Amino acid sequence: MKSFASDNYSGAHPEVLRAVVQASDNHVPSYGEDPYTEEATDAFRKQFGSDVHVQMLFNGTAANILCLSALMKPWDGVIAAKTAHINTDECGAPERVAGIKVIPVDTENGKLTIEAIAPIVEQLQGFEHARQPKVISISNVAELGTLYSPEETRILAEYAHSKGMYLHVDGARLANAAAALDVSLAALTSEAGVDALSLGGTKNGMLYGDAALWFGGAAKEVKAGSFMLCKASSMLGSKMRFQAVQFHAMYAGTLWRECANQANAMAKRLAAGLPKDCKLAFVEKVGFANEVFAHLPKNIISPLQERFHFYTWEVGEDNTDVVRWVTSWDTKEEEVDALLDAIRTSIEAVA
Repeated sequence: MKSFASDNYSGAHPEVLRAVVQASDNHVPSYGEDPYTEEATDAFRKQFGSDVHVQMLFNGTAANILCLSALMKPWDGVIAAKTAHINTDECGAPERVAGIKVIPVDTENGKLTIEAIAPIVEQLQGFEHARQPKVISISNVAELGTLYSPEETRILAEYAHSKGMYLHVDGARLANAAAALDVSLAALTSEAGVDALSLGGTKNGMLYGDAALWFGGAAKEVKAGSFMLCKASSMLGSKMRFQAVQFHAMYAGTLWRECANQANAMAKRLAAGLPKDCKLAFVEKVGFANEVFAHLPKNIISPLQERFHFYTWEVGEDNTDVVRWVTSWDTKEEEVDALLDAIRTSIEAVA
């Protein structure tokens, strides 16, 4: 049985693995001075536009740190949802590696709004005793499984720019968001006014690797120094081709969407098959991608977790807790159905 704990548990897509093997045949220059890296860069231009600037990295934490630190001065801060990955799940890496101050904001569903951000910006901008808010960072998919539409992203970008700030997107699951909303990757980023993007690959079928991308004016600002900043931050891979060929395999064509569509479809199958008592959590009218949050009776969770591996996300005050299931590019219908059968059987046994 495959895990429903995280799409980080999944393996790598065969096309990605073939690309890595083929790239190992010959010697090529290091540190990105190779034809594979140029091909991958062309793939990014195809997806995001010609003015994109890219650094390919090992993981999402590195991508977040590089995206943000390239745009910030030592006295700046980044506004993010309290549930944001940069605030809760990176072991203080932004602070330790780059001195980045995260300014957390309470949210109902993991998504930032201007109404939540504006009072903080007004309070801190120009106050010499506080870190100056310079970047707004959102996650799409958000950490509670919710999605930002292109219009919601554009509204935040316009607000950020009106205040002399940038908008950054943590896109560890951006492919899933774009597939769920049936839009392009650019529609959620460069075309919506986003300045910087941490683009995920690992969760959606790559062996390893995420990327830091900047667009438009931000790309011009950071291009000259991003390579050195990457090196100084211990993020630069010497055999860049093995990161590059994975990105090329994923983003040169439609593989990113195919993998995301499969993961999303399995999440919908899971959500649709849940018993009526297992109410979904955090879901908005725009739906969700490949994460399903739902209320489960407390007394059946542990036995199910032993068989299927998933997280308890939020401990409830009543007789239920909120749990999270994550489906992956390689999740199959029969695996989802086995989980659903086990949930139904467990509920009936304790009724």
